[in-house]
This record gives sequence, structure tokens and C-alpha cells, in this order.
Amino acid sequence: MLEVRGISKTFGGVRAVDDVSFTVARGEIHGLIGPNGAGKTTMLNLISGLLTPSAGRIVLDGAEVQGMSADRRARAGIARTFQNLRLFRNLSVRRNIELAEIHARDSADKDLLDDAIDRFGLRPVLDEAPGSLPYGQMRRLEIVRALALRPKVMMLDEPAAGMNHDETDALFENLSWLRQRHPCSIVLIEHDLKFIMSACERLTVMNMGRLLATGHPAEITRNQEVIKAYLGQGHSPQQETTT
Repeated sequence: MLEVRGISKTFGGVRAVDDVSFTVARGEIHGLIGPNGAGKTTMLNLISGLLTPSAGRIVLDGAEVQGMSADRRARAGIARTFQNLRLFRNLSVRRNIELAEIHARDSADKDLLDDAIDRFGLRPVLDEAPGSLPYGQMRRLEIVRALALRPKVMMLDEPAAGMNHDETDALFENLSWLRQRHPCSIVLIEHDLKFIMSACERLTVMNMGRLLATGHPAEITRNQEVIKAYLGQGHSPQQETTT
């Protein structure tokens, strides 16, 4: 569904992303992990069109998109949330969702959003301003707003950040439901290793702007370069369920 081919991004003399390639299969939940400063969010910005790559190609469902603006990519099927919440705070929860739905790629499934609003617990607050909501609920609103575009690929930048244990468990269940309810691929950035190892079929690991490894979670937790750069020398595969 998504192919990133030799993508690089240079800011002045700093190479934030350096010749990174990976693929995301149809319907897959794909984790993008690595230390702080690895280039993960920069990569999402490049895929979604907020930044222009210095080199490389981005292919969505067989069509190149790297020449498209961010709004055209959204209409083509790339939706995302942000590490720092970007909601329309002067509009209601309902209007935040409706504004995305206006630009939906395909709105044939009329019940999808109603089901998502209920599933993510937003029905009682549809007429509230986003700023009045608890932080975890604002995170859920961003996900539902992204879903309103009926995306082919949904990219979530640290969706569990700031959530408590119960909220994180609920998010895991909701992402599993979302993939079954709407056939899109999900690219997930997250530092909660238990969450990401449980949620993702495959992982791409970045470090210092470069691709470090790609593989199934069990492969990644045994990769010595990944252990050294990110997981830590004391990590063992058994920690996947406890970290």
C-alpha cells in the first residue's frame, strides 16, 4: 500500500533522513520506532507532504505522491495525527470531524464514522469544544478525524503519549477494531514498547536518520544493532510483555 524508496531530507548541513526505504503492506499495522531524534516524525512529515524530500520517491497504492501538496495527499488517501495535538479548538468536536469528512476520498460507508464516534467514546461530547476534553479524549478525536478521510494509510504519531494504562489498553482494542472495520494500513510511531510490539505485524527501526532494521517484532527484539541503539543491552524478548 505504501512504498518509501530512498527518501532523504537535508536541513542545511544536517541530514535528518538519510536514504531510507521501507514498505507497508495492505491492511498492516506497521511500527516506526527508534530513539528520540531518529527522524521518525520527519519521515511522517515527508510522507504526508508537510516536508519535501531532498531525494527519493513515495508511492501510495501504486501511484507516486511526492509531487503532491499535503491536502492532495490527504484526498488521495494519506491521513495522520500529530505528536503535538492539532485540533480546531474554536470548533466543536462534531465540526472537527465533519471538516475532514467533506474531503473524504470515499464516503460510501455511511455508518463508519457513527460507529467510530461510539467506539472512541465521543458521542457524549460532540457539541463540546476540543479544549474542554481530557487529553486522552482529544487524542481519540484526532484519530476519528483522520478516519473521516476514509484513508488508505493512517499515520499515528505517538497516539498513546500522555495516556494512562487503561486508556492505552482501550486504544489497542480500538486500533484492532478500526483495522477490521475500515481496510486501511496503519503506520504507528510509539515509544511504549509493550504497546507497539503487541499492535504491529512489522517494525521499521530508524536511528540518526538512517534505516537500522525492518522485520517482525520477534526479529527486531533479537537484532543486536537495534538492541545497542534503542532497546538497551539489558533487553530480552521476554520484555516485550513487560516493558
